[in-house]
Amino acid sequence: MKKVILFFLTLFVASSVWAFNVNNIAYTIINGNEVMISSATSANGTWDGIIPSTVTYEGKTYNVVKIGTEAFKNVTRAYWSSNKMITIPNSVTEIGEDAFYGCEGFESIKLPDGMTEIGDRAFAGCKVSSIILPDGLTSIGQGALGGCDLTSITIPDGVTSIGQRALGGCENLTSITIPDGVTSIEAETFSGCTSLTSITLPDGVTSIGQLAFENCTSLSSITIPSNVAWIDRKAFKGCRALISVSIPDGVTSIEAETFSGCTNLRSITIPNSVTKIGGGAFSGCTSLTSVTIPNSVTKIGDKSDHLWGIGGTFEECTNLISVIIPSSVTS
Repeated sequence: MKKVILFFLTLFVASSVWAFNVNNIAYTIINGNEVMISSATSANGTWDGIIPSTVTYEGKTYNVVKIGTEAFKNVTRAYWSSNKMITIPNSVTEIGEDAFYGCEGFESIKLPDGMTEIGDRAFAGCKVSSIILPDGLTSIGQGALGGCDLTSITIPDGVTSIGQRALGGCENLTSITIPDGVTSIEAETFSGCTSLTSITLPDGVTSIGQLAFENCTSLSSITIPSNVAWIDRKAFKGCRALISVSIPDGVTSIEAETFSGCTNLRSITIPNSVTKIGGGAFSGCTSLTSVTIPNSVTKIGDKSDHLWGIGGTFEECTNLISVIIPSSVTS
């Protein structure tokens, strides 16, 4: 009996290798011949940006199929390497959260053809100016490309989901076209994209999230699709270059501070579907001279607004000459 136990113990020890290190990159075995890159912190300052599709250890070759969470976080490019592109091989099908967060010294990223999802914050803070997304991509995670130095990006037609703050803080991004399959612009998706001058939203979009375009200070025009029924608070706050906005008929509420600080806003069209205009909705719109509020509106502002530091609906609209308030407004 002891011999049998000793035999299986010896067999277990012999086959229990589950992690190894090759060229300053740590790998974790997922199954028989597939591995995940789990860490590259020891490669900081020595990594050339090349990820192998296979790796050999103790005579056995493994396929690299996954980049783990925080695997290359804050890793910098080797000073001696002329390669400035992070190339992820086609063998990789999954990239974990924060996988390349804050990588420095690279100019571009190429994702594998078979990848369908980009994990949350996967490339956040990477100061790359371009990224090549595969045609099969369907989802871009929260903050996935936030804070990158992208000047432009082509989002594949198959993408149906773009997460919160996915491109937030991309200060050099000048224009972008959203694919037809996207139905919601999530919170802070483009917040702080200060160079964004134009954006095309598909007809299928039904909602625009909180702070979605906050402080897009160069955005001079935007067409809100007719199917949009919900625009959350502060969605366009601080869009100082925005000149005119037409709100679609399906919207029932203009939420608090939606257009606050849009100092060049001269024209706003409010449809008859709107029943409420929130506190600070147009505060600081110093170029607005007149507003016509439709008969459908019953409420302007909220008694609790001051508790949250929200000013009056038209506070500091210093050039506002005329506001027509219908008799339907009761509070």
